[in-house]
Amino acid sequence: QVQLVESGGGLVQAGGSLRLSCAASGRSFWNYYMGWFRQAPGKEREFVGGVTWTGQTNVIDSVSDRFTISRDNARSTVYLQMDSLKPEDTAVYCCAAARSNMLVTSQGGYGYWGQGTQVTVSS
Repeated sequence: QVQLVESGGGLVQAGGSLRLSCAASGRSFWNYYMGWFRQAPGKEREFVGGVTWTGQTNVIDSVSDRFTISRDNARSTVYLQMDSLKPEDTAVYCCAAARSNMLVTSQGGYGYWGQGTQVTVSS
């Protein structure tokens, strides 16, 4: 079992930055690929990016120049650093854990989800 708790969301002006955290509890954090997803109002949930146990990251092209994912295994925490935020980044952001040591982009591949944190970017 893995429990995930996100934090760090909030309201920010366009051009600003936020860092989201996802703290994991439970056993065997090293067994999991950690992903970030977001769901904007009226849209499908989408994969934003993720990180393997060894720190290899993948971020979707649309935000790869602004978003960075990292992982602190000692703290069982994953981060999503978001810079130069735009109003279209407004969404609920969730972290998720997939029992894999490789990239997982499909929502169905994830067995554990956090509750999500709201990010609102004002223009």
